[in-house]
This record gives sequence, C-alpha cells and structure tokens, in this order.
Amino acid sequence: MLHHGPWLDLHDDDGGPLVVGRAGTEADHDTAPHRHVRGQLIGCGRGVLSVGTDAGNWVVPARHAVWIPPREQHAARMHGAFTGWSLYVASPACDALPAVPCTLSVTPLLWEAALRCAGRTSAGPDAAQDRLAVVIVDEIRGLTPQPLGLPMPHDARLLRIARALLAAPGERRSLVDWAAWAGLSDRSLSRRFVAETSLSFTAWVQRARVLRSLEWLAEGQPVTQVALDLGYDSVSAFIAMFKRQLGRTPATYFDRNA
Repeated sequence: MLHHGPWLDLHDDDGGPLVVGRAGTEADHDTAPHRHVRGQLIGCGRGVLSVGTDAGNWVVPARHAVWIPPREQHAARMHGAFTGWSLYVASPACDALPAVPCTLSVTPLLWEAALRCAGRTSAGPDAAQDRLAVVIVDEIRGLTPQPLGLPMPHDARLLRIARALLAAPGERRSLVDWAAWAGLSDRSLSRRFVAETSLSFTAWVQRARVLRSLEWLAEGQPVTQVALDLGYDSVSAFIAMFKRQLGRTPATYFDRNA
C-alpha cells in the first residue's frame, strides 16, 4: 500500500516540511470522498487512477499525476495494479499552484524528486529535503494541464444527461434524443453544454468514452470488448478515436506507459 511515516499527519497538518510524501503499491482500491488541509499531487507509475470531485472527473494514466487543491473534496479509484506516490504541499505554497483539479504530465525531474521526497522519515530539519521541496513546488507550477479531465455541467438537466452517459458510456442516443429525454431543445443543450463545460456535447461524450476506456484497459479488458461496450461499430473505429484523443493507439499507449 502507499506508505507514510507516523511522524506527520499528511492529511490535516499544515505544519512541518513544505512538501511531504509517500509511495507504494495498491490494487483495485477505492477511497471514499474526503479532503485534506494540504494540496495533493498523486502520481501514477503503473495502472490508471480516476479521481472525482464535485467539479468533474479526472483520469491519471502512467507517468501522469492529478493535482487536488487544498480542502477540495475528492474520491479516488485505482484500476488494476497501481504503483505511485502522493505529495502533500503545505497550503500557503499552493497559492501559486493550480486553483482547480487537473491532470498533469510529470517531468522526469519531478518524478525522481517525488520518489526521493517519499523517502523522508522525519519531520525534523533536513536541508537537502527542504531544498528538494522547493524544486518540487517549482516543477508543479510549470506543468501543463492535460486533456484528461471531464468537467461536469451544473444545470440539473445537463447533469442528468452527463450522469446517464457516465453510467452507460456506450449509449448511442443522438443529441436531439438526449435533449428530448431531458426536456430541453437541442439548440439549448448544445449552447448550455459549451457554456458550462467548455466542451461541445460531442467532444464531451468522446472524452467521457476515452477516459472510461483507459480505466477498462488498465483493468485488463480486451480492446475488442472495450470498443463494443463503448458503442463503436468496429474496433478500428474505436482505435481511431483513441488515437485522435491521445495521439497513440491503445496498444502503443499502454506499452509506452508501462
């Protein structure tokens, strides 16, 4: 499991070192909704992690991390064998970091620094670790958010549609059908979805499907089964969509992120 020393309550103590961490391995583990006083960066070395907040859902494949600002309620689920680390950043230092949750691609420097930080065993003075913590905060500040988040709408009717699609991502109703199902016009659905999520309805559905496919593939489901469960007519159509969204085919993506 992800380990941390008994010398500091990582979740609720804003004192002590600027950055503290832990690292380890879990498998198919869920955490209930909770929040921390500190900001949290969760890095994934193997497997896939999904994190949900009131604002949306984020998926974290290998060599990526998810940033969760201080006091942001969130829940997490690990898909398949998961190896990774968590860094907890003192809230005063989070003012210069992202104000909303986001998935980030981790630099090699940050990756190695996180592992070194996770090995800290004492809250006492440690000049080398304290210098490393400053580097870690600087690296987080310079990372670019990745398109691996799924913002949720706020309008009750749009939220009903979004939740239905998350529960059944293979549902093949058209925009017109979804609008009628939720009791609003198709034009209103299109306009409101962009206004509330910054994504068109079609783009939102495609992202929901590709993020769900990452979870299922990490759990070991075959590409063919994933394609069918997501409502695609053929495996090639699914692979083409996956490549458009993430730049690589599923096989290449998981091979490079192994």
